[in-house]
Amino acid sequence: MRTEPATYEPGTVLYDTAAAKVGEYRGRSGARVLLRPLGGGREWEAEPPVLRPATDRERLGASLRAANDRTLATPPAPAELERPPLPVPGCEACAWLAERRETARAAFDHSAVTDANVLLRQHQRKEHEG
Repeated sequence: MRTEPATYEPGTVLYDTAAAKVGEYRGRSGARVLLRPLGGGREWEAEPPVLRPATDRERLGASLRAANDRTLATPPAPAELERPPLPVPGCEACAWLAERRETARAAFDHSAVTDANVLLRQHQRKEHEG
């Protein structure tokens, strides 16, 4: 007696035991099944007998790997690449915060440098609209 292969709904998360990979069911290609990695990527074909529903642990692991891959592939935001703010000429508060930053930098106190930059940006947004 011949058994029919299991049918899956598109989007079902399956584990390919032959490839040791988790993938999302995309459809059929003849007698084979098309799977795509969670989070996107190149599809692959698998034989239906080597597929089974992914466990929660397998699904979570594949989702975390996909999220990590996206994070590593995303370039830093422009704000992370900005140079330290410059003091507005003639502003005593800006000059004081810039001096505080330079004193911290000379003492290799990177936390205080960051604090001074944050305070200088906040001051400039509030007092100088920029």
